[in-house]
Amino acid sequence: MLNKKILAAGVVLLLAQATSFAAESFLGADSVSGEFGTGNKSKLARLGLQYDWGTQWFKSNGTHLGGYWDVTIADWHNTAYRGVQGATQNLVDIGLTPVFRFESDSKKGFYGEAAIGFHLMSHIYDNNGRPFSTAFQFGDHIGVGYVFDSGWDVSLKAQHFSNGGIKHPNPGANLAVLKVGHSF
Repeated sequence: MLNKKILAAGVVLLLAQATSFAAESFLGADSVSGEFGTGNKSKLARLGLQYDWGTQWFKSNGTHLGGYWDVTIADWHNTAYRGVQGATQNLVDIGLTPVFRFESDSKKGFYGEAAIGFHLMSHIYDNNGRPFSTAFQFGDHIGVGYVFDSGWDVSLKAQHFSNGGIKHPNPGANLAVLKVGHSF
């Protein structure tokens, strides 16, 4: 419970700092984010820093394909550890994900994005009858979102975790994720 409160306080403080650093960046990042996800009797709270690639491919009609690096740390809370309802497992997940985003040239308004990244978990995930066999996981997602003129970014993502068949069992886990971020 204490970990959740500390993580939630961290998200609030990080996002609050984003508004006061409008012209500056935090640790060299272009934006910060907080994410909350749920699925497979798991809850996820994640903090992230994003680093824009500054590249625009396939420019056409005021849109382009761009991208960024997403560096994250997350806290997972699982409530069916080893398939036992009510048994809990907490783990930390550190991620590095290259994200491709189809967006307007102004980087404001609606966008769509897709990614496949790398995640290292502090323990092997074993929840709701879906035991992983490795702490290393690929995390892919597709999402849609909206960036407001103020720089606030809100998105909804479908995320999947799997080790890509490196070792079995490899049942994977799916989460619905809400992201709130702010660009500098």
